[in-house]
Amino acid sequence: MSEAIDQGHVDVTVDDRMVATIEFGHPMSNSLPGAILRKLAETITETGNRSDVKLIVLRSEGIKAFCAGASFDELISIKDLDTGKVFFSGFAMVINACRKCPKLIIGRVQGKAVGGGVGIASAVDYCFATKKADVKLSELAVGIGPFVVGPAVERKIGLSAMSQLAINATEWQTAQWAYNNGLYASLSDSEEMMDEEIERLVNQLSKSSPEAMAELKKIFWQGTENWDSLLVERAGISGTLVLSDFTVNAINAFKKN
Repeated sequence: MSEAIDQGHVDVTVDDRMVATIEFGHPMSNSLPGAILRKLAETITETGNRSDVKLIVLRSEGIKAFCAGASFDELISIKDLDTGKVFFSGFAMVINACRKCPKLIIGRVQGKAVGGGVGIASAVDYCFATKKADVKLSELAVGIGPFVVGPAVERKIGLSAMSQLAINATEWQTAQWAYNNGLYASLSDSEEMMDEEIERLVNQLSKSSPEAMAELKKIFWQGTENWDSLLVERAGISGTLVLSDFTVNAINAFKKN
């Protein structure tokens, strides 16, 4: 169990256009243990403050899943409220890092996104995806709920669509559904076509005014100023629920499937 929790990486590169690419990865479908969540939040914050960066592209490793959400191995290792709250606060840190980053963040979603992965896709400023990028908020099925990522998802696709995802927790919604509801700004038939579209926008934005982009981003995120406290409060709800027998049994059942 500890092996899976300790695995994963976050890397950043900056090209000559001052475009930073942040990539996260984990061998278990790009799931997110607490250490990777903290590293990802720190990297987004640090990169956003760099003077040699004008724009950020956020992506995950590989050609399959974009992000499987919370690490089940870590979830079932949580034995007390404080540990649970710290773990779920990791997702809050990533979303708030995206929110407060002064640079526009372009998302690249090559495959399926679950739970926290949907939250990350919702927290970027402009999201590209392929037709393989189906989405699911599976938290209710394991006795928790998308409490931490909920505000980011609701902000992007609206309460009605978010509630559909949250309630119908065992069913995938298609990438087309996510595009139609505003989670994805662009939908491509293949990764190659998606990357061409990303390059087109990145080239355009790399020539744009950093000050204008920063001011525009502030406007996009108006009304979320309370999220530093709100998302931590939500992490406490999840941290309490993850201790229940229902959740422990449900996660163990999921892991066997």
